[in-house]
Amino acid sequence: MNIKLLNSLVIYSWMVGFLQPLITHALILQQDFCGPNVIDHFFCDVAPLLELSCSGQTLLKIEVSIVALFVGLLQFLFIIITYILIFYSIFHMSSKAGKEKAFSTCSSHLCVVCTYYGTLIILYLSPSRGYSFSLNKMLSLINTVVTPFFNPIIYTLRNQEIRTALKVLLCR
Repeated sequence: MNIKLLNSLVIYSWMVGFLQPLITHALILQQDFCGPNVIDHFFCDVAPLLELSCSGQTLLKIEVSIVALFVGLLQFLFIIITYILIFYSIFHMSSKAGKEKAFSTCSSHLCVVCTYYGTLIILYLSPSRGYSFSLNKMLSLINTVVTPFFNPIIYTLRNQEIRTALKVLLCR
């Protein structure tokens, strides 16, 4: 990676991180809200917030879908393409032990990435017809609580001493 690519990735991350929420918030501020002021969710996400709106939501739903498509899906595709290149490099390694160690590291990270992006893609790219708030809450819980909870567990299980201790503990 050269400095130009590094700077481009950093600028892209900062620009998207500031502009995307700004656009979404500007569109939410144009909504008229009526009825109960209670969001049926465990955090304030766009979909449950839109349920409280009594004005047209079409533009906001289109914006959320476009952002999810271009930001989320493109990031996920970038990661998958990167992993394809990493696996290609691993296959060309001469050391079997090196290959195993590299695959172990990559597979752990890939499990976490797929869990995270899989729930995001289902949450924000699924059609609104037949939309279930209980499914939304469950996927949001997986995305915000379960994935970060399992992240250290997945990486810890790569350690041989931890695996041995876990086998001893489970065999009792």
